[in-house]
Amino acid sequence: METLSKAALVTGGATRIGRFLALHLAQQGYDIALHYRHSSEQAIQVAQAIRDMGRGCECLPCDFHLGDVEALIPRAKARFPKLCVLVNSASAYAAAAIAETPRSLLEEQFAVNLFAPFRLTRSFASEIGEGDIVNILDNKIAFNQPAYAAYLLAKKSLGELTRMAALEFAPRIRVNAIAPGVVLPASVRSDDYLAWRHGGIPLARQGELDELGQALDYLLKNRFVAGQTLFVDGGESLKREGRHSENYPGDR
Repeated sequence: METLSKAALVTGGATRIGRFLALHLAQQGYDIALHYRHSSEQAIQVAQAIRDMGRGCECLPCDFHLGDVEALIPRAKARFPKLCVLVNSASAYAAAAIAETPRSLLEEQFAVNLFAPFRLTRSFASEIGEGDIVNILDNKIAFNQPAYAAYLLAKKSLGELTRMAALEFAPRIRVNAIAPGVVLPASVRSDDYLAWRHGGIPLARQGELDELGQALDYLLKNRFVAGQTLFVDGGESLKREGRHSENYPGDR
């Protein structure tokens, strides 16, 4: 059944940050086209939660390695004719240094973190023609961390795609991005590790999911913002002072 409410396609919407953003947009009055890869049970649960809010939700499985990525937009539009927002939240995350990154890992990281958003952006521009695209990055793009070589290169490239697409598709489509910091750490992280990470954040705490929701609301509501990356990381990405004579510990 078609609905005439505004709608958003959220990739990776069954788990973690994508799940939160899908639920948040539903709370803001959007029907949700919910993309997932393997997390079918979680997608069904999120969809039911969205329907319980009185919003429409359609689950759209697609493997970004093998599936027809461009078909996601017309599939979502067929269900929700007023599709006007694309949130590229799906992510593949693996640690490996440059010298330790096999071709398969490189291709996997780029397929999910760059090529799929690129293809979806192009499809959104062609099929929808007007609306908003928000890419979910990572505050790691402010740093150079070879231990996450393929992942970080792909996310840095997605940041550049945000700026390039904002220029190409303006004024009908606004493209922006959010770069979260320590907001939803992996469950395998120890308390000691998290305390150490918090110590490197100027605001000295972990972020809240609601703060990502506020960032998304801002980017969707402020119609004079385009091509920007909003870092939601407590200022962690600002800490790039580098070494100089005044912080050299050797003379102290």
